[in-house]
Amino acid sequence: MSSSPSPTETIVLGGGCFWCTEAVFDRVQGVLDVESGYSNGQTLNPSYEQICTGRTGHAEVVKLEFDPAQISLRELLEIFFVVHDPTTLNRQGNDVGTQYRSGIYTTSDAQKQVADSVIREIEASKTYSSPVVTEVAPLANYSTAEAYHQDYFLNHPNQGYCAFVVGPKVEKFQKTFASRVKA
Repeated sequence: MSSSPSPTETIVLGGGCFWCTEAVFDRVQGVLDVESGYSNGQTLNPSYEQICTGRTGHAEVVKLEFDPAQISLRELLEIFFVVHDPTTLNRQGNDVGTQYRSGIYTTSDAQKQVADSVIREIEASKTYSSPVVTEVAPLANYSTAEAYHQDYFLNHPNQGYCAFVVGPKVEKFQKTFASRVKA
């Protein structure tokens, strides 16, 4: 009798610059794959240069493949809401534009229900002094970012943006969610 591998799920998250979001989720136990990309815009297969104009409608995102037997979507979203600011519209720190919006792009109705529930709980808890502006929408028009964006922090840890912006987000994750860090 062979045991089949547990089914995986996919969720796509926009938390500002995908280098930051990818670097965090690469380290989360139960996340099997992280891919930087673009989603929920109008242009088919946009380039990074097109995304940077803010005219494609896309968000910089990470596509997460995860094992729900190891980590729940709720836990992934709890991490997501700690490692980025979900209260700034079309902005994360000095990164400004619609491509840097906070978003949860779902692949099922069940995921949408979990996302909406987590946001309601955050709002009720008054965790933030401003309202959560995270967009929750079905995943649409996803495309993979260029190869040089994949594993960017891993490959360029001493690059300025990585050292001063990405690194502190990774450290915050590792301190706040120590029990969820991959061995």
